[in-house]
Amino acid sequence: MTCKQVREVFPELEQPDLAEIQDAIDAIIADYQPRGIELAKIASGYRFQVRSDVSRWVSRLFEEKPPKYSKALMETLAIIAYRQPVTRGDIEDIRGVSVSTNMIQTLLEREWVRILGHKEVPGRPALYGTTKQFLDYFNLSTLNELPTLQELQGLELSAPETSLADAPRLENPSV
Repeated sequence: MTCKQVREVFPELEQPDLAEIQDAIDAIIADYQPRGIELAKIASGYRFQVRSDVSRWVSRLFEEKPPKYSKALMETLAIIAYRQPVTRGDIEDIRGVSVSTNMIQTLLEREWVRILGHKEVPGRPALYGTTKQFLDYFNLSTLNELPTLQELQGLELSAPETSLADAPRLENPSV
């Protein structure tokens, strides 16, 4: 929830200032600091979630395994995240292989990407971009929190046999 959404919970004449709500949120964040859960700021507002340092133990409580995504899907998602707005043809040019309709459909169904519009060229291909759900899933507030090219190259230097698609998925168990 955002501060504005919290404010709307109160009757109109009793609504606190946004600064008061932010102060209360900051106090809750501080209060939960020593606990196994936290109030985290994400793209769509604030949410309670399991702290990353205890998430591996909490995830053992759930029988359901998170879905595994193919290297091709993660590469496609990375291209969209870093190059948006981007067309399917742009993605194919970068990857050097065709992009499956099912792959794009999966990203649309997960609501990680959306169609931002259509490019003004023959055929009017769709322009894809990421969504707040993408940011929330990967525990990001903005696209600026994505690793830079230099940081990614540092990963390759430290572990030459791994690629971005092989990097561990950011876990984000919500409470």
